[in-house]
Amino acid sequence: MKKIGHIQKLIAEGEHQMLDFKFEVSDSKKIARSLVAFANTDGGRLLIGVKDNGSISGIRSDEERHMIQTAAQMYCRPEVDYTAKEWNINGKTVLEVIIPKSRYHKHKAPDHNNIYKVYVRVKDENIVADPILIKVWKHEKDKNNINITFTDEEMMLLRYLNEHGRISFDEFMEISHLNKKSAERILVNFILIGMVKIEMSDKKIFFISEDLA
Repeated sequence: MKKIGHIQKLIAEGEHQMLDFKFEVSDSKKIARSLVAFANTDGGRLLIGVKDNGSISGIRSDEERHMIQTAAQMYCRPEVDYTAKEWNINGKTVLEVIIPKSRYHKHKAPDHNNIYKVYVRVKDENIVADPILIKVWKHEKDKNNINITFTDEEMMLLRYLNEHGRISFDEFMEISHLNKKSAERILVNFILIGMVKIEMSDKKIFFISEDLA
């Protein structure tokens, strides 16, 4: 009963940023995107043999176990570490794949065109990481050396966020008349010092005041 309770408790949570259900594994490249998204974000779990509605179907063959291993080793760059446990529930096997948060960030997996991209987990979706987020990761070690001078453009950004709550990158470039590189630098610096936060979805990236997050 303890084993059944563990899986049922996870299923009751529903899919979220750290949990995903998979009816089956039929494509190692596709499952690689899930592995790197979890590793690049907060870590998480895949439950293989569980439908989107939470009903248990069980894994179909040993091939699914091998496809996860292939995904982690061949289609994740660098390779993603994971552990796997099998749970027998009413005669059906659920494979629990546990992916810890990586200390590396920037794991990549192939997209639909076989181009390797960085994926992150946002709510219950795997999305391509915004370039600004990647720059934030790159400069995390240097955040203590950031010097904010509060230029006119920086103050304009803060006023806009105070009035409107959020701003897209294109909107910031438009109101500030900055080039792409300069606009990115301001947003990256503000994120690193904790004044601004990225709000991501599969359709749009916004930047919001940390006070409003």
